[in-house]
Amino acid sequence: MSLPRRRLFILGSTGSIGTSALDVVRDFARRGDDRFEIAGLAAARNGDALAAQAREFAVQAVAIADPNAHPDLAPGTRVHQGPLAACELLQTHAQRGDLVLASMVGAAGIEPVLVGIAMGCDIALANKEALVAAGAIVMPRAQAAGVRIIPVDSEHNALFQCLKASTTMDEVRRVVLTASGGPFRTKSREEMARSTVEDALAHPTWRMGPKVTIDSASLMNKALELIEAHWLFGLGSDRIDAIVHPQSIVHGFVEYLDGSVLAQLSPPDMRTPIQQAMCDPYRFDGPSRKLDFAALRSLDFQPVDAARFPAIELAHHVIRTGGTSGATLNAANEVAVQAFLDREIGFLEIAEMVRETVEAEPVRPVRLLEDVFAADQSARQRTRSMVRA
Repeated sequence: MSLPRRRLFILGSTGSIGTSALDVVRDFARRGDDRFEIAGLAAARNGDALAAQAREFAVQAVAIADPNAHPDLAPGTRVHQGPLAACELLQTHAQRGDLVLASMVGAAGIEPVLVGIAMGCDIALANKEALVAAGAIVMPRAQAAGVRIIPVDSEHNALFQCLKASTTMDEVRRVVLTASGGPFRTKSREEMARSTVEDALAHPTWRMGPKVTIDSASLMNKALELIEAHWLFGLGSDRIDAIVHPQSIVHGFVEYLDGSVLAQLSPPDMRTPIQQAMCDPYRFDGPSRKLDFAALRSLDFQPVDAARFPAIELAHHVIRTGGTSGATLNAANEVAVQAFLDREIGFLEIAEMVRETVEAEPVRPVRLLEDVFAADQSARQRTRSMVRA
């Protein structure tokens, strides 16, 4: 299949999503297919890794947030540096029709997504904060600009694929995201209360950064994903659910009004949804693992235990409440997770502090990005005061 070459910007290129995306591009090139041109790369602070990527893929423009980094780049490479570097990269070099893979971590990834939309770029979205905290801004702007938001997270990408069978969302009864259950799937609350940082980081299925791994252990990652699904697909909390699936083979279900259920299955390999998002609506061979049906003995599903994993109900509360509550939940969780990683609080205190912060913080409408940042800062201050207490 002959397709036009597409220019790709990868924001967060040295992280797990970014490196997996480059692995996909590398695999295409290995087979003589140069359909992707890496037009720009952005990283937070790993200048050495960024420089190596830029040299390998002959990238002409890069961005690095750390003002003190000194990446050893090829002569003539344009460098944008500082906290707004990723935005400057897109404003200077992106053009309508480009694809921006947005995988920067944290609230710092929101503004580059909005810049990419303003430049007319489709967004392959892996940054949770863009929708959890600022979905009320991101989705209307994308619609107004005529650009697509294509989810990269395996669960949302699964729903995205299954929903292609719909002519309208009115045909959908509900969507269900799966969760591996993390390292504490079979642990009691008492065992979870005694767990160490090392216990929480021992994920049985996925290999991720420490923050995302802790979120998986508490199922806060699934809570954030439920909020994302609300914005991506325009569904209320009564039509979005989660279920535990330890094998991580089924990534999402769509249940239709007639009782039909479509599911997307693939091995737990992030290169699969990344490639789908990069190539949609087309499909090609790629580097990700393939499903071995002969070795597939069983698929298990269990309801989420709300007593051990209260984050899921928190997500439903945020979806129903709206406004700045998503920004509040996200910020409080980031502070609490870091406090746990720093061994300042226990594991179960993460969800407790997030809940207390969400209940205590005022909820205001989200009209501007400043509304999101104000709620974010207020929530961080409140949660930090709890940690210090």
